[in-house]
Amino acid sequence: MDKFGFGMMRLPQLDNNPRKIDMEQLNEMVDVYIENGGKYFDTAYPYHMGVSETALRKAVVERYPREDFLIATKLPIFSVKQPEDMEKFFNIQLKKCGVDYFDYYLIHNINEMTHHAVYDFDAFEFLRQKKAEGKIRNIGFSLHDKPAALVEALEAFPDCDFVQLQINYLDWESASVESKECYETATRYGKPVIVMEPVKGGALANLPESAEKVYRKHDENAENVSYALRFCNDLDNVFMVLNGVSSLEQMKSSINIFKNIKPLTEKELVLINQVKDIVNELTPIKCTECNYCIEHCPKNIPIPKYFSTYNTYHINKTQDGDQMGAQVYYLVLSESEENGAVGDCIECNACVKYCPQHLEIPKLLKDVHKELYSSNIKRFFKS
Repeated sequence: MDKFGFGMMRLPQLDNNPRKIDMEQLNEMVDVYIENGGKYFDTAYPYHMGVSETALRKAVVERYPREDFLIATKLPIFSVKQPEDMEKFFNIQLKKCGVDYFDYYLIHNINEMTHHAVYDFDAFEFLRQKKAEGKIRNIGFSLHDKPAALVEALEAFPDCDFVQLQINYLDWESASVESKECYETATRYGKPVIVMEPVKGGALANLPESAEKVYRKHDENAENVSYALRFCNDLDNVFMVLNGVSSLEQMKSSINIFKNIKPLTEKELVLINQVKDIVNELTPIKCTECNYCIEHCPKNIPIPKYFSTYNTYHINKTQDGDQMGAQVYYLVLSESEENGAVGDCIECNACVKYCPQHLEIPKLLKDVHKELYSSNIKRFFKS
């Protein structure tokens, strides 16, 4: 359990509303996690449209002694427009979390879009000052960018205590994410690594049937997610693996995996590579459903839901499964008064700027509509 961190990006919701956290279930999840030796809670200013930090306060800070847990949160550097904003956000976060200090504090997502604020406003020095004041115990940053950007940050911030990187077996040798090279870079600089997205936003838990069969043939009782978590746990320089569990059931499952964790065998590594190839072939849009895009979409388009629906359709299409279900769900999303439709996209590219996976979202939305829209399905749906 030492490496299992509770990621609070995808908490249980009420009414399918990210701002309405199911606090009763969350409290149970926290209780089970702490009872089994868990301590590390990872949140951020924008998670759940701004309420994740508050949920952490209610579920953890107000219910447990301060020495029983560690809190990690992040400076929303993408919202910093002037240097004094960093102090403003930091103080808001202390209040929202209900604490006097943070155990771990990160600059959130250093990349091309945030480069100006990080370097010109010297966010590194801001974190150093807060550490000197005793308001932060460990300082670091998360990064969704190329190894060269990581090197630049580590050279500018040599006294950081850790880095947080997207690592999973699907992205390990990916040309777009380059998890392996980023991990090796951090290791070369002597910086311990916190892993984010070990299950790729749930993609490595909810595998296509053909991929799942590969694991089932080897061990019919092993959960898909166990292979993903064990892959990250095996990395020597990783000291925390964040798992964004969304239910009490998922929490119990993760606890069971981490309490009984064993290194992957050579045979299992071969199976993982087979599964990786299948998943890459069947899922055309590599979205992790982090929801950063939605928070900045002026038309409130639920982009990850459209992408997930498209991926489901594509998997079913290639495996002779149900395709109509995905088409109907696409229409349900499109005609909902609560959500924007794909056709509402004004191609402002705000979503692209905030996408950690660097997806060309407006173009992909057009692909989704072209593939999933059917006048026949619409007539059937209306009847």
